Amino acid sequence: MRIAVSSDMDEPVARSLVAALRERGHDVRPHGALRPGDDPQWAVCSAAAAREVADGTADQAVVCCWTGTGASIAANKVPGVRAALCTDACTADGARRWNDANVLALSLRLTSQPLLTEILDAWFAGEPSADAEDRQNVDRVRLLDHGRTPV
Repeated sequence: MRIAVSSDMDEPVARSLVAALRERGHDVRPHGALRPGDDPQWAVCSAAAAREVADGTADQAVVCCWTGTGASIAANKVPGVRAALCTDACTADGARRWNDANVLALSLRLTSQPLLTEILDAWFAGEPSADAEDRQNVDRVRLLDHGRTPV
């Protein structure tokens, strides 16, 4: 799987994230502080990683900043992106299952190495729900991408 990864800071957890994704066999596409010469501002690098998902050059993305909040906000401004800030494995599983999230947002401050492993395990094991109500909600979010109000 091709995964765009962004971080606004070159922190140990961001480096661990890249290594863990590569160990899982993913093609990592770095942005921000993870790519020399790239703009490390969270709004810029998170949106760049999210755009790769939206345009199909990446299958998913992981965006990071100190709290994870700014990275998730920036990623969610890109139409077609459903970014979820996950601070635990249960939230990561639910984000994939019920929200069909395609971008994982992480906090550089809160995410320890063991927690990172748990979150990634849950994220990659999670499958989008086939439940009609769940699919309908994801479709309603897609309408919002186009400035339409879901009914």
